[in-house]
This record gives sequence, C-alpha cells and structure tokens, in this order.
Amino acid sequence: MPEAFDAETMGGVPDGFERLWTPHRLAYVEGEKPAGEPKGCPLCKKVESDDREHLVVHRGEHCYVVLNLYPYNPGHLMVCPYRHIAWYTDATDAERDEMSALTQRAMHVLRKVSGPQGFNIGMNQGNVGGAGISGHLHQHVVPRWEGDTNFLPIIAQTKAVPQLLDDTWRRVSDAWREDH
Repeated sequence: MPEAFDAETMGGVPDGFERLWTPHRLAYVEGEKPAGEPKGCPLCKKVESDDREHLVVHRGEHCYVVLNLYPYNPGHLMVCPYRHIAWYTDATDAERDEMSALTQRAMHVLRKVSGPQGFNIGMNQGNVGGAGISGHLHQHVVPRWEGDTNFLPIIAQTKAVPQLLDDTWRRVSDAWREDH
C-alpha cells in the first residue's frame, strides 16, 4: 500500500510555501463555466440596456465605461469597446484611442469622487492571462488607498466593499457629467 500523499514534502524537500487549496476554481482552469453563471457576454448585454440598472456611467462613440459588478474597491471601473472583440490587437485605432482617453477621464473623475492615492490600470488578455470575461476586451481602472487590502479575500473568500454599487454608480455618474 502506498504511503499517504504529503504535499509539503512532495519531491523530497519542503519548498517553504504555504498552500491555499481551491479545488472549486478548477472549473475556470479547465475552461468550464461554474454552475449558475449566465450564458452570453455580460459586457455585450450592457450595450443596449438601461444605464443605471447595468451600472454604465458613460457612453462614448466607440467605448463605454461601466462599474465592475464584482469590484476590488469602490469605483472599480471597466472601459469597454462596444464591439465584441477579445484582444487589444483587434481594437481599431479609434477604439484604442477612446479607451485611453476614457481611462484618463475615469482617473480624473475617481480622484474627484473619492480621492484614491493610486490606481491599478490594466487588461487581462485570455483565460490564462486572468481575464474573467476573456471574449470581450475591457480595461480595468481600480482606485487604490493605503491599507485597502487585507486577509479577508484569501482566508474567508470575502471582499469588504464599503460602498453599495448603486451609491457608487450615482456618485461616479454625477461626477462624470460634471467633468467636461
């Protein structure tokens, strides 16, 4: 009978890392949608919908700006082209330029609304690149404050977000309209 599996000494020598085992995430790794996740592109569904209901704060000519439904922090925005494209390299010059301009404006509006001390800005491309919605290009604009991270997401699978999405939508939308 084989000995019991010991992940800490697999290969003979402990590597010094702690492990947080998350087998429920295997569905994402294998490219499956977890049970209960809606079908279709959630970013395309926002294109012809009610802005407040779908958290859209601004509509441009080629792109729109929307609050992330699962924010890392209050005011976590995404800048998305209307077209359903997956890769930054597929964006037209007009889409790319408007994404850039809207990202700058998003930073300006968020500074006015909530005074972040920094930002994370970026795109996750493809499933292996970390894109939660890999089929529809989007750029994240995440406001950051000193001390805004803690142990809750890792230990308790919980994110403490101190502001309701509707309150955030109202504040950001109002400030966006005022910021011309």
